[in-house]
Amino acid sequence: MKAKTDNKDRFVIIMAGGRGERFWPVSREKTPKQLIRLLGDRSFLQQAVDRVTPLVPMKNIFIITNEAQAAEVRKQLPKLPKENVVAEPVGRDTCAAVTLGAALVGARSTTGVMAVLPADHVIPEEKKFQQVLSDAFDVAAKGQAIVTIGIKPTEPATGYGYIHTGNELPTPSGAKKTKTTFFKAERFVEKPNFDTALEYLNSGQYRWNAGMFIWSFVTITNGLEKHQPEMFAACQRWFKVATNGPKLAKVLAREYPDIKRVSIDFALMEHAQNVIVADGAFEWDDLGAWNALARHIKPDAEGNCAMADFIHVDAARNIIYDARSKDRRTPIAVVGLRDSILVQTDDAVLLAHKSQSQKVKELVKKMAEDVRLKKLV
Repeated sequence: MKAKTDNKDRFVIIMAGGRGERFWPVSREKTPKQLIRLLGDRSFLQQAVDRVTPLVPMKNIFIITNEAQAAEVRKQLPKLPKENVVAEPVGRDTCAAVTLGAALVGARSTTGVMAVLPADHVIPEEKKFQQVLSDAFDVAAKGQAIVTIGIKPTEPATGYGYIHTGNELPTPSGAKKTKTTFFKAERFVEKPNFDTALEYLNSGQYRWNAGMFIWSFVTITNGLEKHQPEMFAACQRWFKVATNGPKLAKVLAREYPDIKRVSIDFALMEHAQNVIVADGAFEWDDLGAWNALARHIKPDAEGNCAMADFIHVDAARNIIYDARSKDRRTPIAVVGLRDSILVQTDDAVLLAHKSQSQKVKELVKKMAEDVRLKKLV
Protein backbone atom coordinates (compact mmCIF):
# COMPACT_ATOMS: atom_id res chain seq x y z
CA MET A 1 0.00 0.00 0.00
CA LYS A 2 1.20 3.51 -0.77
CA ALA A 3 2.36 5.81 1.99
CA LYS A 4 -0.46 7.96 3.31
CA THR A 5 1.26 11.17 2.23
CA ASP A 6 0.55 10.22 -1.40
CA ASN A 7 -3.16 10.16 -0.65
CA LYS A 8 -3.90 13.83 0.05
CA ASP A 9 -5.42 14.19 -3.45
CA ARG A 10 -7.59 11.10 -3.08
CA PHE A 11 -11.19 11.57 -2.00
CA VAL A 12 -14.13 9.25 -1.38
CA ILE A 13 -17.80 10.19 -1.68
CA ILE A 14 -20.09 7.65 -0.03
CA MET A 15 -23.72 7.84 -1.12
CA ALA A 16 -25.88 7.05 1.88
CA GLY A 17 -29.27 8.59 1.23
CA GLY A 18 -31.32 5.47 0.40
CA ARG A 19 -34.31 4.36 2.45
CA GLY A 20 -33.75 0.59 2.25
CA GLU A 21 -37.49 -0.10 2.30
CA ARG A 22 -37.13 -3.74 1.28
CA PHE A 23 -35.46 -4.42 4.65
CA TRP A 24 -38.49 -3.27 6.68
CA PRO A 25 -39.20 -3.70 9.60
CA VAL A 26 -35.50 -3.45 10.64
CA SER A 27 -34.80 -0.64 8.16
CA ARG A 28 -36.79 2.55 8.80
CA GLU A 29 -36.70 6.03 7.26
CA LYS A 30 -34.45 7.44 10.02
CA THR A 31 -32.31 4.31 10.32
CA PRO A 32 -32.31 2.70 6.84
CA LYS A 33 -30.36 -0.32 5.65
CA GLN A 34 -26.96 1.40 5.49
CA LEU A 35 -27.24 2.52 9.14
CA ILE A 36 -28.25 -0.80 10.67
CA ARG A 37 -26.18 -3.78 11.78
CA LEU A 38 -27.51 -6.79 9.89
CA LEU A 39 -24.23 -8.72 9.67
CA GLY A 40 -21.59 -8.20 12.36
CA ASP A 41 -21.30 -5.39 14.89
CA ARG A 42 -20.70 -2.50 12.44
CA SER A 43 -23.34 -0.92 10.22
CA PHE A 44 -22.93 -1.11 6.43
CA LEU A 45 -21.96 2.58 6.35
CA GLN A 46 -19.32 2.09 9.07
CA GLN A 47 -17.93 -0.88 7.13
CA ALA A 48 -17.85 1.20 3.91
CA VAL A 49 -15.76 3.87 5.69
CA ASP A 50 -13.52 1.24 7.37
CA ARG A 51 -12.72 -0.22 3.93
CA VAL A 52 -11.40 3.04 2.46
CA THR A 53 -9.52 4.56 5.41
CA PRO A 54 -6.27 2.69 4.56
CA LEU A 55 -6.33 4.51 1.19
CA VAL A 56 -7.80 7.93 1.94
CA PRO A 57 -7.42 10.31 4.93
CA MET A 58 -10.58 10.68 7.03
CA LYS A 59 -10.82 14.41 6.23
CA ASN A 60 -11.15 13.48 2.52
CA ILE A 61 -14.18 11.21 3.03
CA PHE A 62 -17.62 12.75 2.46
CA ILE A 63 -21.00 11.19 3.16
CA ILE A 64 -23.95 12.43 1.11
CA THR A 65 -27.18 11.58 2.92
CA ASN A 66 -30.54 13.23 3.64
CA GLU A 67 -31.77 15.42 6.48
CA ALA A 68 -33.65 12.60 8.24
CA GLN A 69 -30.46 10.52 8.53
CA ALA A 70 -27.66 13.10 8.90
CA ALA A 71 -27.65 13.12 12.74
CA GLU A 72 -27.38 9.31 12.93
CA VAL A 73 -24.63 9.29 10.27
CA ARG A 74 -22.57 11.77 12.35
CA LYS A 75 -23.20 9.72 15.49
CA GLN A 76 -21.98 6.52 13.80
CA LEU A 77 -18.85 8.20 12.39
CA PRO A 78 -17.48 10.30 15.29
CA LYS A 79 -13.98 10.60 13.74
CA LEU A 80 -15.32 12.09 10.51
CA PRO A 81 -15.36 15.93 10.45
CA LYS A 82 -19.00 17.00 11.03
CA GLU A 83 -19.01 19.19 7.91
CA ASN A 84 -18.12 16.12 5.79
CA VAL A 85 -21.66 14.82 6.27
CA VAL A 86 -23.76 16.70 3.72
CA ALA A 87 -27.54 16.33 3.63
CA GLU A 88 -29.48 16.62 0.37
CA PRO A 89 -32.68 18.62 0.99
CA VAL A 90 -34.62 16.19 -1.26
CA GLY A 91 -33.63 13.03 -3.13
CA ARG A 92 -32.69 13.70 -6.76
CA ASP A 93 -31.07 10.38 -7.78
CA THR A 94 -27.37 9.71 -8.25
CA CYS A 95 -26.38 12.34 -10.85
CA ALA A 96 -27.23 15.18 -8.46
CA ALA A 97 -25.31 13.44 -5.63
CA VAL A 98 -22.28 12.96 -7.91
CA THR A 99 -22.42 16.63 -8.97
CA LEU A 100 -22.55 17.70 -5.33
CA GLY A 101 -19.63 15.35 -4.54
CA ALA A 102 -17.59 16.89 -7.37
CA ALA A 103 -18.19 20.39 -5.97
CA LEU A 104 -17.09 19.27 -2.48
CA VAL A 105 -13.89 17.68 -3.83
CA GLY A 106 -13.02 20.44 -6.32
CA ALA A 107 -13.34 23.13 -3.66
CA ARG A 108 -10.60 21.35 -1.71
CA SER A 109 -8.39 20.23 -4.61
CA THR A 110 -8.89 20.85 -8.32
CA THR A 111 -6.30 18.10 -8.94
CA GLY A 112 -8.28 15.70 -6.73
CA VAL A 113 -9.35 12.20 -7.75
CA MET A 114 -12.61 10.93 -6.28
CA ALA A 115 -14.22 7.53 -5.83
CA VAL A 116 -18.03 7.47 -5.61
CA LEU A 117 -19.15 4.41 -3.63
CA PRO A 118 -22.49 3.11 -2.29
CA ALA A 119 -22.90 2.80 1.48
CA ASP A 120 -24.63 -0.56 1.69
CA HIS A 121 -22.53 -3.20 -0.07
CA VAL A 122 -21.06 -6.35 1.46
CA ILE A 123 -17.38 -6.83 0.51
CA PRO A 124 -15.78 -9.58 2.64
CA GLU A 125 -12.45 -9.51 0.74
CA GLU A 126 -11.35 -6.05 1.85
CA LYS A 127 -7.68 -6.34 0.82
CA LYS A 128 -8.60 -7.33 -2.75
CA PHE A 129 -11.11 -4.46 -2.95
CA GLN A 130 -8.49 -1.99 -1.67
CA GLN A 131 -6.01 -3.14 -4.33
CA VAL A 132 -8.56 -2.59 -7.13
CA LEU A 133 -9.61 0.80 -5.74
CA SER A 134 -5.99 1.93 -5.33
CA ASP A 135 -5.16 0.92 -8.93
CA ALA A 136 -8.32 2.66 -10.16
CA PHE A 137 -7.26 5.87 -8.33
CA ASP A 138 -3.86 5.71 -10.09
CA VAL A 139 -5.38 5.18 -13.54
CA ALA A 140 -8.01 7.90 -13.07
CA ALA A 141 -5.32 10.35 -11.89
CA LYS A 142 -3.14 9.82 -14.98
CA GLY A 143 -5.58 10.27 -17.84
CA GLN A 144 -9.03 11.47 -18.74
CA ALA A 145 -10.64 8.11 -18.01
CA ILE A 146 -13.87 7.49 -16.16
CA VAL A 147 -13.21 4.26 -14.24
CA THR A 148 -15.98 1.98 -13.02
CA ILE A 149 -15.46 -1.21 -11.00
CA GLY A 150 -17.27 -4.11 -12.67
CA ILE A 151 -17.92 -7.28 -10.66
CA LYS A 152 -17.41 -10.65 -12.35
CA PRO A 153 -20.87 -12.32 -12.37
CA THR A 154 -21.21 -15.55 -10.40
CA GLU A 155 -24.83 -16.25 -11.41
CA PRO A 156 -27.34 -15.04 -14.05
CA ALA A 157 -28.68 -12.28 -11.77
CA THR A 158 -31.57 -10.24 -13.17
CA GLY A 159 -31.50 -7.58 -10.44
CA TYR A 160 -28.28 -5.86 -11.58
CA GLY A 161 -27.31 -3.76 -14.57
CA TYR A 162 -24.41 -5.13 -16.64
CA ILE A 163 -21.40 -3.65 -18.43
CA HIS A 164 -20.25 -5.16 -21.72
CA THR A 165 -16.46 -5.15 -21.60
CA GLY A 166 -14.26 -4.86 -24.68
CA ASN A 167 -10.53 -5.44 -25.08
CA GLU A 168 -8.14 -5.58 -22.16
CA LEU A 169 -6.25 -2.28 -22.03
CA PRO A 170 -2.45 -2.18 -22.01
CA THR A 171 -0.60 -0.31 -19.28
CA PRO A 172 -0.03 3.29 -20.47
CA SER A 173 3.58 3.93 -21.48
CA GLY A 174 5.70 5.10 -18.57
CA ALA A 175 3.11 3.91 -16.02
CA LYS A 176 3.72 1.15 -13.49
CA LYS A 177 1.81 -2.04 -14.32
CA THR A 178 -1.18 -2.47 -12.03
CA LYS A 179 -2.28 -5.73 -10.44
CA THR A 180 -5.82 -4.98 -11.62
CA THR A 181 -6.92 -5.71 -15.20
CA PHE A 182 -8.68 -2.87 -17.03
CA PHE A 183 -11.02 -3.19 -20.03
CA LYS A 184 -12.65 -0.76 -22.41
CA ALA A 185 -16.35 -0.35 -21.57
CA GLU A 186 -18.39 -1.08 -24.71
CA ARG A 187 -21.85 -0.36 -23.31
CA PHE A 188 -24.00 -0.31 -20.19
CA VAL A 189 -27.08 -2.53 -20.30
CA GLU A 190 -30.20 -2.42 -18.13
CA LYS A 191 -31.31 -5.27 -15.88
CA PRO A 192 -31.76 -8.24 -18.27
CA ASN A 193 -34.24 -11.13 -18.24
CA PHE A 194 -32.97 -14.53 -17.08
CA ASP A 195 -32.06 -15.92 -20.53
CA THR A 196 -30.12 -12.78 -21.45
CA ALA A 197 -28.35 -12.79 -18.06
CA LEU A 198 -27.36 -16.42 -18.66
CA GLU A 199 -25.88 -15.45 -22.07
CA TYR A 200 -23.95 -12.61 -20.41
CA LEU A 201 -22.62 -14.94 -17.71
CA ASN A 202 -21.51 -17.62 -20.20
CA SER A 203 -19.84 -15.14 -22.57
CA GLY A 204 -17.37 -13.96 -19.91
CA GLN A 205 -17.55 -10.47 -21.48
CA TYR A 206 -19.89 -8.85 -19.00
CA ARG A 207 -19.50 -7.46 -15.50
CA TRP A 208 -22.12 -6.47 -12.95
CA ASN A 209 -22.51 -2.70 -12.65
CA ALA A 210 -21.87 -2.16 -8.94
CA GLY A 211 -22.32 1.63 -9.04
CA MET A 212 -18.68 2.31 -8.07
CA PHE A 213 -16.98 5.09 -10.04
CA ILE A 214 -13.54 6.73 -9.90
CA TRP A 215 -12.58 9.89 -11.79
CA SER A 216 -10.59 13.07 -11.41
CA PHE A 217 -12.38 16.34 -10.65
CA VAL A 218 -11.39 17.60 -14.11
CA THR A 219 -12.73 14.46 -15.85
CA ILE A 220 -16.12 14.45 -14.11
CA THR A 221 -16.71 18.17 -14.63
CA ASN A 222 -15.74 17.84 -18.31
CA GLY A 223 -18.18 14.94 -18.62
CA LEU A 224 -20.99 16.94 -17.00
CA GLU A 225 -20.24 19.97 -19.17
CA LYS A 226 -20.50 17.84 -22.31
CA HIS A 227 -23.48 15.62 -21.46
CA GLN A 228 -25.37 17.40 -18.62
CA PRO A 229 -24.77 21.17 -18.94
CA GLU A 230 -27.41 22.05 -16.29
CA MET A 231 -25.65 19.81 -13.75
CA PHE A 232 -22.30 21.35 -14.71
CA ALA A 233 -23.71 24.84 -14.07
CA ALA A 234 -25.02 23.67 -10.66
CA CYS A 235 -21.59 22.18 -9.88
CA GLN A 236 -19.92 25.53 -10.60
CA ARG A 237 -22.34 27.35 -8.25
CA TRP A 238 -21.96 24.80 -5.42
CA PHE A 239 -18.16 24.74 -5.87
CA LYS A 240 -18.03 28.41 -4.79
CA VAL A 241 -19.69 27.74 -1.42
CA ALA A 242 -18.65 24.10 -0.85
CA THR A 243 -16.22 24.82 2.01
CA ASN A 244 -18.80 26.88 3.92
CA GLY A 245 -21.29 24.37 5.40
CA PRO A 246 -24.12 26.77 6.37
CA LYS A 247 -23.88 28.68 3.07
CA LEU A 248 -23.85 25.42 1.06
CA ALA A 249 -26.92 24.16 2.94
CA LYS A 250 -28.77 27.39 2.12
CA VAL A 251 -27.90 27.19 -1.59
CA LEU A 252 -28.85 23.50 -1.78
CA ALA A 253 -32.18 24.13 -0.03
CA ARG A 254 -32.99 26.76 -2.65
CA GLU A 255 -31.76 24.90 -5.75
CA TYR A 256 -32.07 21.16 -5.13
CA PRO A 257 -35.86 20.80 -5.57
CA ASP A 258 -35.53 22.02 -9.19
CA ILE A 259 -32.60 19.73 -10.08
CA LYS A 260 -33.37 17.05 -12.68
CA ARG A 261 -33.95 13.59 -11.20
CA VAL A 262 -31.65 11.30 -13.20
CA SER A 263 -29.18 8.51 -12.46
CA ILE A 264 -25.48 8.93 -13.21
CA ASP A 265 -25.65 5.81 -15.40
CA PHE A 266 -28.27 7.32 -17.68
CA ALA A 267 -26.96 10.91 -17.46
CA LEU A 268 -23.29 10.22 -18.14
CA MET A 269 -22.03 6.63 -18.21
CA GLU A 270 -24.20 5.52 -21.15
CA HIS A 271 -23.04 8.48 -23.28
CA ALA A 272 -19.37 8.89 -22.37
CA GLN A 273 -16.73 7.38 -24.67
CA ASN A 274 -13.90 7.43 -22.11
CA VAL A 275 -15.21 4.76 -19.70
CA ILE A 276 -12.96 1.89 -18.64
CA VAL A 277 -13.79 -1.05 -16.40
CA ALA A 278 -11.59 -2.19 -13.53
CA ASP A 279 -11.98 -5.93 -13.03
CA GLY A 280 -13.57 -6.28 -9.59
CA ALA A 281 -12.14 -9.71 -8.78
CA PHE A 282 -13.37 -9.77 -5.18
CA GLU A 283 -16.37 -11.16 -3.36
CA TRP A 284 -19.23 -8.66 -3.46
CA ASP A 285 -22.92 -8.52 -2.66
CA ASP A 286 -25.54 -5.83 -2.95
CA LEU A 287 -28.08 -6.87 -0.34
CA GLY A 288 -31.22 -5.86 -2.22
CA ALA A 289 -33.84 -7.61 -0.10
CA TRP A 290 -34.26 -10.01 2.82
CA ASN A 291 -33.73 -13.19 0.80
CA ALA A 292 -30.16 -12.04 -0.03
CA LEU A 293 -29.30 -12.49 3.65
CA ALA A 294 -29.32 -16.27 3.14
CA ARG A 295 -26.02 -15.93 1.25
CA HIS A 296 -24.32 -14.78 4.47
CA ILE A 297 -25.90 -16.99 7.17
CA LYS A 298 -24.93 -20.65 7.57
CA PRO A 299 -28.05 -22.80 6.98
CA ASP A 300 -29.17 -25.72 9.15
CA ALA A 301 -29.77 -29.23 7.72
CA GLU A 302 -33.15 -28.13 6.30
CA GLY A 303 -31.78 -24.96 4.72
CA ASN A 304 -33.15 -22.54 7.34
CA CYS A 305 -30.94 -19.48 7.86
CA ALA A 306 -31.58 -18.08 11.31
CA MET A 307 -30.18 -15.24 13.36
CA ALA A 308 -32.53 -15.91 16.27
CA ASP A 309 -33.36 -18.37 19.05
CA PHE A 310 -35.14 -20.60 16.54
CA ILE A 311 -36.83 -23.98 16.92
CA HIS A 312 -38.89 -25.75 14.28
CA VAL A 313 -40.67 -28.88 13.15
CA ASP A 314 -40.78 -29.65 9.41
CA ALA A 315 -39.74 -26.13 8.35
CA ALA A 316 -37.35 -25.63 5.42
CA ARG A 317 -35.44 -22.93 3.50
CA ASN A 318 -36.68 -20.05 5.67
CA ILE A 319 -34.91 -16.86 6.75
CA ILE A 320 -35.56 -16.09 10.42
CA TYR A 321 -34.19 -12.83 11.84
CA ASP A 322 -34.76 -11.51 15.37
CA ALA A 323 -33.84 -7.83 15.68
CA ARG A 324 -35.39 -7.30 19.10
CA SER A 325 -33.27 -5.88 21.89
CA LYS A 326 -31.57 -8.75 23.76
CA ASP A 327 -33.70 -8.47 26.91
CA ARG A 328 -36.90 -8.76 24.86
CA ARG A 329 -35.94 -11.78 22.76
CA THR A 330 -38.03 -14.93 23.06
CA PRO A 331 -37.79 -18.22 21.13
CA ILE A 332 -39.30 -18.16 17.63
CA ALA A 333 -41.08 -21.50 17.07
CA VAL A 334 -42.14 -22.52 13.56
CA VAL A 335 -44.09 -25.52 12.24
CA GLY A 336 -44.33 -26.53 8.57
CA LEU A 337 -43.27 -23.20 7.13
CA ARG A 338 -41.37 -23.29 3.82
CA ASP A 339 -39.45 -20.73 1.71
CA SER A 340 -40.47 -17.80 3.89
CA ILE A 341 -39.01 -14.76 5.61
CA LEU A 342 -39.87 -14.08 9.25
CA VAL A 343 -38.48 -10.90 10.83
CA GLN A 344 -39.29 -9.72 14.32
CA THR A 345 -38.50 -6.30 15.82
CA ASP A 346 -39.60 -4.69 19.09
CA ASP A 347 -42.68 -3.17 17.43
CA ALA A 348 -43.44 -5.17 14.27
CA VAL A 349 -43.37 -8.60 12.61
CA LEU A 350 -42.91 -9.35 8.91
CA LEU A 351 -43.91 -12.67 7.36
CA ALA A 352 -43.38 -12.96 3.61
CA HIS A 353 -42.81 -15.61 0.97
CA LYS A 354 -39.23 -15.50 -0.31
CA SER A 355 -40.40 -15.15 -3.91
CA GLN A 356 -42.25 -11.95 -2.93
CA SER A 357 -39.47 -10.25 -0.99
CA GLN A 358 -39.23 -7.33 -3.45
CA LYS A 359 -42.85 -6.44 -2.62
CA VAL A 360 -41.93 -5.40 0.92
CA LYS A 361 -41.35 -1.97 -0.65
CA GLU A 362 -45.04 -1.89 -1.70
CA LEU A 363 -46.02 -2.87 1.83
CA VAL A 364 -44.05 0.07 3.27
CA LYS A 365 -45.79 2.46 0.84
CA LYS A 366 -49.18 1.10 1.92
CA MET A 367 -48.27 1.53 5.60
CA ALA A 368 -47.09 5.11 5.01
CA GLU A 369 -50.60 5.94 3.75
CA ASP A 370 -52.26 4.49 6.87
CA VAL A 371 -52.49 6.94 9.78
CA ARG A 372 -52.37 4.05 12.28
CA LEU A 373 -49.21 2.48 10.83
CA LYS A 374 -47.29 5.50 9.51
CA LYS A 375 -45.12 5.67 12.64
CA LEU A 376 -43.65 2.23 11.79
CA VAL A 377 -42.22 3.32 8.43
